[in-house]
Amino acid sequence: MEYLIGLDGGTQSTKVLIFDQEGHLVAQGVEALKPLSLPREGVAFHPGDDLWDSLVLACRKALKEFGGKVSEIVGLGLCTIRCCRALLKADLSLAQPVLSWMDLRLARPYENDEPNVAYLTTTTGYIGAKLTGKKIDTCANLLGQWPIDYETWDWISDSGLFAKYQIPREMLFDLVKPGELIGQISHQAAQATGLPEGLPVVATASDKAVEALGCGPLGQGTALLSLGTYICSMVEGSDFRPDSAALFTNMASQPFRFLYESGGIRRGMSTVSWVREIMGQEAERKAQQLGLSTDNYLNTLAAQLPPGSQGLLTVPEWLAPPSALYKKGVMLGFTGRHTAVHMYRSVMEAIALTMGGHLRALVEELDFKLERVIVSGGGSNGDLFMRIIADVMGLPTLRTEINGAVGLGSAICAAVGTKVYPGFEKAMAAMVRVKDRFEPNFQNHDFYQKLYQEVYSQITQYTDLILKKAYPFFSD
Repeated sequence: MEYLIGLDGGTQSTKVLIFDQEGHLVAQGVEALKPLSLPREGVAFHPGDDLWDSLVLACRKALKEFGGKVSEIVGLGLCTIRCCRALLKADLSLAQPVLSWMDLRLARPYENDEPNVAYLTTTTGYIGAKLTGKKIDTCANLLGQWPIDYETWDWISDSGLFAKYQIPREMLFDLVKPGELIGQISHQAAQATGLPEGLPVVATASDKAVEALGCGPLGQGTALLSLGTYICSMVEGSDFRPDSAALFTNMASQPFRFLYESGGIRRGMSTVSWVREIMGQEAERKAQQLGLSTDNYLNTLAAQLPPGSQGLLTVPEWLAPPSALYKKGVMLGFTGRHTAVHMYRSVMEAIALTMGGHLRALVEELDFKLERVIVSGGGSNGDLFMRIIADVMGLPTLRTEINGAVGLGSAICAAVGTKVYPGFEKAMAAMVRVKDRFEPNFQNHDFYQKLYQEVYSQITQYTDLILKKAYPFFSD
């Protein structure tokens, strides 16, 4: 048996997962990240060297749990958070903390005014450099203000277009494609992490693209709904579509394939966590008395409520987009009968209704016949959320065997890069399996469809008017 490591570096934690060649999870290490530093509005960064420090600890946890021979681990697939920026010194150490995707400075071209910065890269470029000592990054994690050519999957060759990004070429790493080798684990990285020196490190793509790979082929009729800190939905295609109204085109984890991504929800599943934290120790205590996890306890209570949470409606905008900083999260319709459990269910319904609208707009623009939705991410663990999504969409929702789809997608890239499998299709067929299928309740679907059309789709037309007026009072 050969084993593969999938690295899943997220916004809230770093996960190191070890799979066998058939995609079965045999060991994992998880290390929570420190809270983002948020010194003022629009500024967000990871404190210290948290991405690397958490990886070191997660590696050691996974290897301690691993029961096989370390020599049987044949490759590591490297995936970390997309849309971030790492500024490095000449020795490849951090010149300053890594900027989070929530930092509004990343919506602007780089301002090259810091003399100690020698290199500008993504989180995959930075962690890859820490693991291998090589200045090599994946081309498929360059989202945002990067001079990338979506036709060649390489840096833009036109010097005039390149110059608009204000990044000198010598500050950028060389690029490889998903499934290609970045380098090998260096002696220094092996000493820190416990990973075997010389282990091949294989390029993947952006975290959402790698998550899609870990959910299996997104063929005709299938969309992926990713329930993470950033929530979005995706379908697969073969063409770059730069001027679409309802979607973004991103590179997939398979070279020269693309993912069409819908509008999304920033801090999506963090909103569910927020409600859980509000409910506090009392919910934890009652869950323990019943022998349940807190999530299962809350899901049991929320499942007893009717669709629509008895009139409590939520707008899940707990983090405003750069183009509309006035937007805020909203809950409206409270009466004396509403409890924290109503809030909990209302947030899940808001996510499903919002993403149902985004996905509908995406497939209509693509003229794509949608037949099923695969749901991944932490939110898919709960049966109630899966049923709500099925009812809102009016479509079967599927859950794969490995919920940590980013880690599995990373391992699939490692399997391809180390020739465990001859290509992505063979690797996915061997390593990805569907576990559960939830059919929609069409009575509930009719209710949600009418609620969306007549009420929910219009809420922000009214709340935005008030939020725009309130913004100047609270914008510091």
